[in-house]
Formats: sequence, structure tokens, C-alpha cells
Amino acid sequence: MKRILGLDLGTNSIGWAVLLAEKNDDNFNLNKIEAAGSRIIPMDAAILGDFDRGNTISQTAERTRLRGVRHLTERGIQRRERLHRVLDVIGFLPVHYSQALTRYGKIKEGEEPKLAWEKDSIGNYHFLFQSSFNEMLQDFKSLHPDFRDKKIPYDWTIYYLRKKALTQKISKEELAWVLLNFNQKRGYYQLRGEESETDKNKSIEYVALKVLSVEDSGEKRGKDTWYNVRLENGWIYRRTSSIPLDWEGKTKEFIVTTDLNDDGSPKMDKEGNVKRSFRSPGENDWTLIKERTQSDIEHSGKTVGTYIYDTLLQNPNQKVRGKLVRTIERKFYKNELIQIIEKQTEFHTELQDRELYNHCIEELYPSNEAYRQNIANRNFTYLFVEDIIFYQRPLKTKKSLIANCPYEEYTVFDKETGEKKSYGIKCLAKSHPLYQEFRLWQFICNLRIYKKGMGNDEDITKEFLSNEDDYVALFDWLNKKSVINQKAFLKYPAFGLKKNIDSYRWNYVEDKDYPCNETRAQILSYLSKANVEPEFLTPEIEERLWHILYSVEDKQELTKALQKFADTYGLEDSFTATFQIFPPFKKEYGAYSAKAIKKLLPIMRMGKYWSQTNIDKKTLERIDRIITGEYDENIKNRVREKAFNLTNISDFKALPLWLACYIVYNRHSEAKDVTKWHTPEDLQRFLDSFKQHSLRNPIVEQVITETLRTVRDIWKKYGNIDEIHIELGREMKNPADKRKKMTQQILENENANLRIKTLLMEFANPEFEIDNVRPYSPSQQEILRIYEDGVLNSTNNLPEDIETILKKFKESDTKKQPTRSEVLRYKLWLEQKYRSPYTGQPIPLAKLFTPAYEIEHIIPQSRYFDDSLSNKVICESEINKLKDRRLGLEFIKEENGRKIELSNGKVVKVFTVGEYEQFIKDNYSQNRVKMRKLMMDTIPEDFISRQLNDSRYISKVVKGLLSNIVREEGEEEAISKNVITCTGGVTDRLKRDWGINDVWNRIILPRFIRLNIIQDTAQFTTMNANGHEIPSLPLELQKGFNKKRIDHRHHAMDAIVIACANRNIVNYLNNEAASVKSRISRHDLQTLLCDKIKEENGNYKWTIKKPWDTFTQDVYQTINNIIVSFKQNLRIINKATNTYTRIENGKKVPTKQSGCNWAIRKPMHKDTVFGEVNLRKIKEVSLNEAIKNPSRIVVKDFKLKLQELLNQGYDVKKIKKYIDDNKDVWHDINPAKIKVYYFTKETKDRFFATRKPLVEIFKSILKENKIDEKNKKTKDIIEEKITDSGVQKILMKHLEQKGNNPDLAFSPDGIDEMNKNIVVLNNGKFHQPIFKVRVYEKADKFAIGKKGNKFSKYVEAAKGTNLYFAIYDVEKLDKNTGEVIKERKYDTIPLNIVIERLKLGLQPVPADDNGNEPKFVLSPNDLVYVPTKEEIENNHYQLNADRLYKMVSSGGYQCFFIKHNVASSIIDKVEFSSQNKMERAITGEMIKEVCIPVKIDRLGNIIKTGY
Repeated sequence: MKRILGLDLGTNSIGWAVLLAEKNDDNFNLNKIEAAGSRIIPMDAAILGDFDRGNTISQTAERTRLRGVRHLTERGIQRRERLHRVLDVIGFLPVHYSQALTRYGKIKEGEEPKLAWEKDSIGNYHFLFQSSFNEMLQDFKSLHPDFRDKKIPYDWTIYYLRKKALTQKISKEELAWVLLNFNQKRGYYQLRGEESETDKNKSIEYVALKVLSVEDSGEKRGKDTWYNVRLENGWIYRRTSSIPLDWEGKTKEFIVTTDLNDDGSPKMDKEGNVKRSFRSPGENDWTLIKERTQSDIEHSGKTVGTYIYDTLLQNPNQKVRGKLVRTIERKFYKNELIQIIEKQTEFHTELQDRELYNHCIEELYPSNEAYRQNIANRNFTYLFVEDIIFYQRPLKTKKSLIANCPYEEYTVFDKETGEKKSYGIKCLAKSHPLYQEFRLWQFICNLRIYKKGMGNDEDITKEFLSNEDDYVALFDWLNKKSVINQKAFLKYPAFGLKKNIDSYRWNYVEDKDYPCNETRAQILSYLSKANVEPEFLTPEIEERLWHILYSVEDKQELTKALQKFADTYGLEDSFTATFQIFPPFKKEYGAYSAKAIKKLLPIMRMGKYWSQTNIDKKTLERIDRIITGEYDENIKNRVREKAFNLTNISDFKALPLWLACYIVYNRHSEAKDVTKWHTPEDLQRFLDSFKQHSLRNPIVEQVITETLRTVRDIWKKYGNIDEIHIELGREMKNPADKRKKMTQQILENENANLRIKTLLMEFANPEFEIDNVRPYSPSQQEILRIYEDGVLNSTNNLPEDIETILKKFKESDTKKQPTRSEVLRYKLWLEQKYRSPYTGQPIPLAKLFTPAYEIEHIIPQSRYFDDSLSNKVICESEINKLKDRRLGLEFIKEENGRKIELSNGKVVKVFTVGEYEQFIKDNYSQNRVKMRKLMMDTIPEDFISRQLNDSRYISKVVKGLLSNIVREEGEEEAISKNVITCTGGVTDRLKRDWGINDVWNRIILPRFIRLNIIQDTAQFTTMNANGHEIPSLPLELQKGFNKKRIDHRHHAMDAIVIACANRNIVNYLNNEAASVKSRISRHDLQTLLCDKIKEENGNYKWTIKKPWDTFTQDVYQTINNIIVSFKQNLRIINKATNTYTRIENGKKVPTKQSGCNWAIRKPMHKDTVFGEVNLRKIKEVSLNEAIKNPSRIVVKDFKLKLQELLNQGYDVKKIKKYIDDNKDVWHDINPAKIKVYYFTKETKDRFFATRKPLVEIFKSILKENKIDEKNKKTKDIIEEKITDSGVQKILMKHLEQKGNNPDLAFSPDGIDEMNKNIVVLNNGKFHQPIFKVRVYEKADKFAIGKKGNKFSKYVEAAKGTNLYFAIYDVEKLDKNTGEVIKERKYDTIPLNIVIERLKLGLQPVPADDNGNEPKFVLSPNDLVYVPTKEEIENNHYQLNADRLYKMVSSGGYQCFFIKHNVASSIIDKVEFSSQNKMERAITGEMIKEVCIPVKIDRLGNIIKTGY
């Protein structure tokens, strides 16, 4: 008995099936499905979509970014603590601040000291540097006499002190404040390569220019008007706007792009004006803004602090943060601080005291004597600037991520144990000159040149490259180039092809650029700019210069290294200036180490580059033994066989890479050390030692590891596995760029198919009675083309007959929709320009869908399996039969000129060879693949081998690992012969031939029948030709729909088919048998595997035999009983075991960090931080309630009168009587409904606010068209969302002044105008400019933490973090019977509570308020069983798979489910609910009220039922 495992692997799924085969004579015949299942790895749809589209951003990228932000914050705190310790030692800290610190500079728990503010005994804060603040006020007073009306913030004192400290003495405490300020804001450290990529034909700059005038041009674009904006430098900016531009006299910011000629001069338009475009700055323009800010500071000749202070002095209304100084480079801050400290050293003797300096470094480095001695001769300037504030941690090496060389390793002996240890050598960087040369020789060695023919192209490489000198000359030419493509290659002067290049091609992809020597070409380009001759660049100099450019990342360090290099070789200063802006090389690596390349390259070179002396000694010895035939156990027979023709040392040159590897290393594709896993425990040991992130892509890595775990469990349960058949989804085995192209192509094809189906709904149904369709009429052809371009109904004044077609386009009767064959016919008809490719005769549209025309395979399927569109045409049925097993050109050559009578009596003539060739060129020049197939008269070997080649990295990894399970004794290849790879085309053909598609229709049919009931329609099912009801979908819902993808069980179904695809079937369908080298002919395989069946139209077709007679029924039974298994991801928190290296007895010792560190594995909350707000609102209460706190009464006059009456001793009765007696005065007052103020913190409702930009708040509203609706929504936001009442009044007043037009009021210009008039809008009182406002919302949020200010910062739980839904049994008294009964209660446990409990070692779910422990707990992807009423009464459960549900999500007391096998809704938000999930089962029960939990294993077997 033979056990075969089939695997269908996707990005988030594993379909598996185990089949048994019985031995019959020498063959094994399949006879049973032992088991099958689907294992799903739940992933976010957006992540999967990005992966399929080729987006290479890791799913953990955002988490990594946020972790980086946290690390930056932590390092800033560490620097602050070190600064505290030094400042405390030298006595510069204020007493109140120093007392709030621990011994090691940390701020004490519960303390939040501010250095510049001291709290007095009654809790009031006093500004410590009042005298400096007063000095600053005098500066403002001298320039702004009316400064009394302005509010000058105390915080601006820091800028005054930074300016003053450059020339005058400031106090110790003030200097400490300045130093801590620099620690907090120290600038941006920019590495090489982080600059924006420049385009030599574009100049992009940030400008801020004053507007001189705005002119209405009188031109319109829709409802918008074109304006000419004249700027102060003479530029004219043209833009459209729906509102008048009130810009005159204002300074506006722009990103200006100027088009440049190759010589750098500006391009001109037709009118002679410079081609220049303008746009507003965005977030991505921060580098341009940074450069402009730095330029302004440099031109001012001031330090950053002085620049800010002087600007504020001139304009006190200037906003500093985010407006005046944005992100700038660190050197500006660093230079300023050095000047400040050096100047203050003159005034403070503590900064000159060497003993005090030594005491400080002893404080910082008590255990690092070597470093203390290293900086002992430095001073406080170095200590503050270089060692503390501007210290930059070196970047961690990423060397561990580089792959090891497959051939080389180094061996060391452990002196203590005497053990021999081997370590891999890392692969060489692709940019290394050695690798560049190696890759270029490999490219040249594999190069072939072909002359294009009508059928097979002729290899004429030897005509152009006849000897070694020709190859060396080509190498020298390519060695100076960065990349090469076919067009540029064929223009190589030595070939002499000139304008005749279209008749030739190379053997590489025609439209792809291939790398030559990118490194050398780039260095030569920069040397030319630096006026250095190319001859200077010897191999030794190139490698040394490359090492500097590759290794040094700091811009300042690079300048030093380049200057030293220039001094060594006597180069001018222009060299350093030029190479300073050399872009960094990409961190990409080859497949071999430098050591391996140095051994392989000497025997790959040729001509003047080859030298026997360059071949290493060990390789020379091997070559000598290969030549002489001397026995050497280290030289395998296969090596001698492959090197049979190499008889002299001079023959060992110009070798292809594969042969060079055999010569040097005894192997090429074979595994170095083949492994055989004998038991599941061996596989488990591999999983335990598997290095995370070793495959680079976390999605692929997750699928592979989960596959191995699944296979391990199958092995344990069902026994030894003899063969593994595997199919990888297209998204798994293709790189990102190819996945992106494939996704785009699928989308385009889908849209085209839907358009075609819409047309065919008319043409394919005779009851539409469309008689006047003329497909050859140019006007109607043009209309058809318009349809094909997706512009249905966009043409006016259609001919009456075409209008008839258009009127019927909304047909929804699924029975009248076209078949797949009809869609294909129409597609081919359009592609062929409505003509037959073999006769050139027009194909009438009226006959297109009749048996008179047939879809024909260019390369017959009997000779080569290719069912793609590129191998199909449509032609006359008689021609198809006559062509038979011949290729297109082969048929034309043998039958050209022959006259054939068609079924309608018409006689047609087969093309002559010349006519045929011309027809193909005219109609298929844009489809090179189909053109090549039409021009074949034989099937080339390379055509077959290219299809068979599957060398993608992931495929190799998967197949290599699975080979360890089924490898036989003596197998040396990395991929075992017992691992068989299938393709999607193979499984599609088998499912079609074996009727598996009909099985799938039966399985999913109940869902479509239910949709008919829900929608009260019959359009979701139809009848097939056999009278069976099958699923169907209206045309308008078909976009993006795939009926296979709606149920997880299709993975198992595919796996069953894959397991049945033995090597003969795969060879037959992937065309290996079409090769002349094949052991068994395609015809013999066809006879062995297929049955010849006659179709209804009289044609015969070959279908592959079923594995066994009851196969289809067995598949249905197996799939129907599958319980889908889901991978859980409930890892929320774990203890982090951080390690650090310490020196012990002169050795580095890894040491575990003490303390308890927790790593949170889930996002705890969303990014936005809120503060709780106590809003004053109005409610109506009775008079009794109002008099309890009369100060809160809204009506001021009534409040005063009420207080007066209460003071006179009036009670409620007397007050009511008073109101009644004085109704003429208090007619608006109703004693039962008194309006009073109340605060939200007094209620259960909680409100939280966060700051948002004004522009962002009103952005969505401004897009609406109706001005009244827009105005209403704007006022609602101001009154009901903005927290601060003062801000509300300013915004409302500004809106009124703008005629209640939100477009004018809250556009960027409107906001600028509001801030200029803010004092007027605030009734003459000063108010800071408003750019952001606090917006509140009612919500349930939790505090970030309990310490410091974290208890007052609130956040919202992140999406998908409700991981525990608790179900409690609560005892309750039945009012009717008086008996105690149990009732279920529910609650969703927030993640923050779960984390706190896990930290304490408790279960994640607490007891309820009454102390009841949960009956059971559900998490996403858990399965539950919904029992029937009878099962509940009998307390006995049948566990029918159809009543199993998967928990999807929960919130509060709600819990949502979906059937375990459902992958997606047939119709979004319709089939199940508006949320695509259910609280009630399909049979009507409330799931949470009756369900029982079900535990299953990885294979879908139930292991536990109940609580």
C-alpha cells in the first residue's frame, strides 16, 4: 500500500489530502481517500490584498515603526538621566528639581518636576527665571510699545537665554535649562541616501513668496474660474478656484517644479515662458521645507535659537512649532550648543575644574575604566555635546539576515572543548566589483543570438562571437555599462547590424534591462564629473573606493574618508566634493561568498582576463586529476562525465557557472548535506530549531512552518508518507513585481469578460430578434470597440439597430447569459479582426456562436497541453477538422491553396504561406506569444523546458523541506523524485475531466438556494444541460466573484486532485512528453491515461480517466464532512528575555537582563490619545431640584431672583406662588422645567477630546455641493464637537463674517485670515492663532497607565483586540415556578484587563460581578456547535458539521459567528447580514444562548466537546 499526500498551499491556507494506492503488478493504483482537510491561517484582508498586489511592505512594518518611536523616546529619557547626573554633580540643577530625582537621575515615581517652575507651599507655581523674562519683555517693549495687549509666553524665555548665552553670562540653573532643552530638541540625523531622489530634468524647490495681485482670467473649467496669481519675484501662477482668491499682499507657500533641459537650463513653452508648475506643500515635502529652513538660517548668519528669538521679536504672533522652524539637521543645533558651552565656560569655574570633570565621568562610567581613560583628557564641551546630548548609537549590524554561501564555510576549534565547529560565510554584496565581474561573465557565457524566422529562430551566435577575442571585446564594452537591453545590445558596433536589428533577438527577455557592471559604470560617471581619467580606476583602486562608498553611512565620516583617499592618490578637492553626494549602494547580496567567487571566477574568464596563476591551488589539483583520470574519492563520477571534453588546463576557461561549480565544488544544484526525517519527531526537532525570519517574508514563512506542522500531524495520525504532490498558489511562488503584474492582468481580464458578457447577452439569445447587426460595418465596428473600452451608453445618436441592442443590456435572466465558451469565441473574434486566421475569410457575427465555427488550438492538445488564450483561435469547423494534429504553419505549408467547401455551401481557400505570414504579422504584432505559436511548424525544445522550469526560491525551499520526508536511500538531489509539483493548469484540467466542478456546485448549491429565498427571486440558481440545478449569479454581481473562493473546503478539494496527479499525468499535461528527449511519447501517455469521447458536435476529445470508478462520489462525501481548522493567534503577552554582553575575565559573556519585562504581542490601543473633558451642558429639572444648587440656573435674571427669595426664607411652595403671581414677568419660566447647567463628569457618560487640525475637521464637509446642507453641518460640528466655548464663538463669528459660507471661512486661506483678525473676532481680547482645536466624543476609553501623567491620557481599544467573550451561568429565580434556574450572561473582556491579569499570573477572564466564574470562553476562530432542540432536551449531541459555527468577533454583550466553512459572502452584506456575520444561526437559534464549545486539532478532528 502506498500513501500519497496532496498539498495545496496558498498565502493563508493549506489544503491537504491523503490518498491510498494499491499495488497491482508493477504499478500502484489509487483506490481510496483516507482523509482530507483545510487549514486556514486567518489574516487581515488588507494584508493579503497587499501581498497579492505585490506590495512588499511587511505586515509587521507598522509595529516595527512604532517600536522604533518607543526606542527613540526611551533613548531620549536615558540621555536626560545621564545629563541629570552630571548637572547634579556640578551643582547646576535647581534644588526643587534635584530633590525630585533619584540617585541615578531618574524622576521619582509620582513626581513631574519642571525645571523652570517651582511649586510653593500652597501649590502655586512660580517662574524661576523671572528676571530673564523681564529682560525679554523690555526687548519686546522697545519694538512693540503696545505689547501690553499681547501675551508673551514664559516658554519664549528659553530662546532669549540661548541668544544671550552666546555673548553674556547666564546663571547655572539657566544653563541647565538650556542643556535639557537641547537634549529634547537636537535635530535630525540624516544618513547618506535619505535625501530625496533627484531628477536631472526637474528642479523641485520650496518657496514662500508674497502675492502682488490676483487677476480673473475670464476662463472657466467647469464651475471653477482660472486666476493668474502674480508673485513678488515675477512668476505667474495659474490656478482654478470655485471661490475668489483673496491672496493679495499675503505670503503663500509653494512647491515649485521647473522642467529643465539636459544642460540644466529651464524649458520653455510655446509662448516662451518657463515651464513651471506649482502646488501646496504636503507631508512628503518635508525634506524640501527642511532644506529651505536650513538655507534661511545659514543666510541669516545666526544660530537656531537666535534666529527664532529675533523672528519672534519682529512678529510676536508668529507660531514657532511646525511653522517657524521645522525639522532641520543636527549640525545646526550642535554648532550652537558648542558656542554656548565654550562661552559659559569663561564665566563658570565649575566647567573649568578638571577634578570635577573626572568626578563626572566616574559617575557615568564607574565600571568602564578603559573608556574613562580614553576621555580623561577631554572637557565638559565634549562630555555634554558628544558623549551625552548628541551621542548617536551605531546602527546594529544586519549581517545575520545575509544568507550563507552554499559552498564555503570556515572551521574553528573550541580550545576548551576541543570540538570542531563550522560557521557559514556570508554572501557577497551585489555591488562589490568582484561580484559585478562574476555576474557579467555569467551573462556573457549564457548569451545566445538568434535570427528571427517565420517558425523557429536560427541560432547564429558563432557568426558574431566566433572566438575568445570577440567575447573579450564584448566584455570590455559591457563592463563600462550599467544595464543593457536587447535593443542596445544589438547595436553593439562590432555586430554591424545598425538599422537591421529587428531581424535579430537574444535569448533573454526582449523588453527587460539586464545589469552589466553597475558599480564600475556609476563610479566612472562620478570620476568624469570630478575630472579624473578612467584609467585611474584599476581593480585595486575600484575595490578600495567601493569599500568606502559601501561601508560609511555617516555623511561627515564619508567626507573624512574620501578626503583621506584623495590625499593618498593625489586627487583634487573636486573629487571629495563630487563623491560626497554619491548615492549609497543597495544592501543586496548575491548567492555566493567572496571566497567562492574568487575560486569560480578564474575558470569563467577568458582571453586576456584568464590566467592559470589566478586559479587556486586546490582547484588546480582537482583539474589535474580530472585531466589525467587519476582516482580521487573527492571527485565524483558525474563531475568527470561533465568535464569529459576538457583535456588540457587551457580548456578550463569560459566555463558556464554550473560546470565551474562541479569542477571546484563537486556539485551544483545538489544539496550539500541531504537530510532524511525518519519520524515525525525529526520534523519536530527541525521546527524547534527553525530560525524565525530566515525566509525574509513573514507571510510565506508562516505558511511553510504551518505546512510542516500539518504534515507532522498527518504523519503521526496516518503513518508513513511515500509521495508528496504539491501545488503552490501563484501568489506564493512569484516575486512581488510579478504578483503585482498578475493581479493587474486578472483585473483587466475580469473587466473585459464582463463587458463581453454584457454584449453577448444580446447576441447569443435569438428571442431578442436583432436582425440588423452588421459586424463588418465600420460604424458598428467602432461602436463595438467603444463597448470594449468600457464606455457603454456614452455615444449619442446611435443607429436605431444599435439602440435596440443597448435597450436590452440590463437583462438579468441568468438563463440568457452567455456561456464561458461564448465569451471566449467573442474575445477571439475581436482579436482576429473578425477573420479566420487560416483562410482570411470574415466570420459573420450571426454565425459566430453556431457549430459552423469552432475554437481551435494552434498547437494541438494531442501534442502539447496548452489551454491558454494565447494558444487559441476561432476558425471554420471544416478547417479545424482538416488541420487535425498539425501546427498552424505546418498545416499551411502542407495544405496551402487548397479549396474547402463549408457546410453552408461556400468554398474557401486556405492561405498560401506568404498570405498566412502577412496576415499573422498584420494582426498579431502586438501579441508576440501568439504570433510565435502561429508561426511554428515544430515544437522547440526550449519552449518545453521553459515551461517546466520552476526555479523560484520559495518553491525550492518548500520542495526541499518536504523531500526530507519522502527521500529514498541514495538520493543526493536537493529535491526528491517523490515530490511532484503540479500547476494550476494541471488541476483545472483534471477537475474538468473528472467532474469535480459539478461536485463543487452540489456542495455550495444550498447557499444559493437560500439566497433565492432571502431575495425572493430565482436568479441565484439555474438549470444546466443535464437538467440539474446549479449555482448562478446575475451579471451585475459577477465582478470579483469566484464561486470556488466562498468556501474554505475548496482547498481540500484541490488537494485531493493534486494527490491524484501522478508523474505521468503531470508530464502529459505540462508537455514534458512533447520533448523528443522524453522516455515515453505523448501519444503513448495519451493512450495510457485518457479515454476518447465523442462530443455532441461530432468531434472527439481526450479526457483523462478517473482514478477509480466511485471517485466523484467519494470526493463529494469527503468534502461534505470536512470540519475546517483555523490557526489560533492568542499570544498576547510573554516575558521578554533581553540579553546584553559584559566583559568577564577578558571575554564577552552574554548575560540575561534582570527584572521582569513583558512583551505585548497585540496592539493595545489606537494611536490617537485623548484627554477626558468635563463639559458643561444644559438639562431641564423641577424647581425642587433647581433650588438645591441655584448657581447653576441658566436664566441669569431668574437665578438672581431665586437666590433673593431663598435668602428671604421662601420655600418651594412660596416660590411657585410667587411665579404664578408674577406671570407677566416670569412667563418664560415653567417650575416643572427649569433649565440648569450640569457637568458630564457628574453622570455616567464620559467624554474625551483630542486635538485635530481645523482643515481636517471641515475637509469632508467642504466637498459637498449643497451650500445650505454644508452650512448646517459646519455649525453642528462647531457647536456639538468642539470642546472650548471660546473657540466656538470665534469660529461662529468668523463663519458669519464670511456670509455663512464654509468654503470661504475654513479653506486654508480663510483660516489664515481668521487668525489675522482673531483679536477682533474675540471681542478685542488677545487669543493665540487657531490651527488645531479640541474635538470631543462620547466613548468608552481607558487610561494608558497609572503612573505620571499616563492616568489622565486615554485611548481607544484597537480594532480586533476583543479576544475573549465570556459566557457565565447565573442562577435566577423563575417567577412562575419558583424554581432556581440557570441563565447565561455575557461580557467581552477588554484587552487591557486581559493583559493586567496575565501579568499577575491569572486566567485572562475574570469572574463576573457576583463572583461567578465563566462557564466557557470564546475567542475569534473558536468553533461552537449549535444543537437542535431535541439534542438539548436529550443532552446528546450528534455534532453535524452543518451546525458548526466559527466565532468571528465580539463587543459588549454581542457575539458574532459564521459557518465554519464560509470563506466569504456570495453577496456582500446581503447573504448573512450587513456585517457579513451572524448572531443567529441559519436555523434561527441565538447562537450564544445555546452553543457548546468544540475543540478540534490541526487536521479538523474533534478532540473535545462541551465545557
